[in-house]
Amino acid sequence: MNRPEPDVDLGRMPYNFSIVGVQKSGTSTLSGTISQHRLVCRPPRKEAHFFNDESYDWDHPDYERDYTAPRRAKVHTMVGDSTPVYLFWPNALERMRDYMPGMPLIAVFRDPLERLFSHWTMLRTRHPDWPDWPGFLTEFRPTSLPDTVPTDVKPMRYKHMSGIARGYYGAQLERGFSVFPREQWLLLEFRSMLASFDASVDRATDHLGLPRFEAHPPLRNRYAGAELVSGTPPTAEDLQSLAELYAADLAVFDRLSGLDTSGWPTTQILAGTLDPGELAARLATKVAPA
Repeated sequence: MNRPEPDVDLGRMPYNFSIVGVQKSGTSTLSGTISQHRLVCRPPRKEAHFFNDESYDWDHPDYERDYTAPRRAKVHTMVGDSTPVYLFWPNALERMRDYMPGMPLIAVFRDPLERLFSHWTMLRTRHPDWPDWPGFLTEFRPTSLPDTVPTDVKPMRYKHMSGIARGYYGAQLERGFSVFPREQWLLLEFRSMLASFDASVDRATDHLGLPRFEAHPPLRNRYAGAELVSGTPPTAEDLQSLAELYAADLAVFDRLSGLDTSGWPTTQILAGTLDPGELAARLATKVAPA
């Protein structure tokens, strides 16, 4: 367990690993567990949101001032930034490469439809006046991964409303592998990670060059979504349309990632083995009419 050493200034540490994606895929659970390692410093906050800051002067970055964390114990050798928008955000990985070309990266992926619904329920929980499901599907509905941040909308709103775009995992990996070598990446699948959590944590610490936990911390579901939100539930037509929107990109993701996506509802809808109405009915149990 990480505990600060009282009344001792141990200086600051540069961030030296990152969980870069994807939102609503267990990144908080994974990062919170890794931060309990005896050699890992718990950061001031889970998400630094440094490399997606469009107001920052990227021509003259001051990493020592702006991208370090206070060291909490002399034994600490690593500190991580778990900001799951980085994989999606245009230019974030390129900025990260300029900062530390050898940085080890971790990304966790979840079924795009389930992730999208979880993204929306999170927004409705935190901001009940944000768009209902139909508006969420139409405000930003690109047919491929955007390569620039829109100039006609505030970055914060784009971050919240970019739910559909974040599901283009194949294009994100293509871009990611072009920026950082494949060997610097650890890719995990959400359901498998939770089902075999200790083994997944071992893979993460191995990837970071850390000794494995002698006793694994218990699995803790951090920042779980609300049990019920108000709004309009997804329809079968919504889910079928979204699955078809993701189809070509999902094929790229399967090829690049090597992860097993056969259990994903998106994959099953496209294969005709899952009626989108069944998924819509399951998701509707989490939505109360506004």
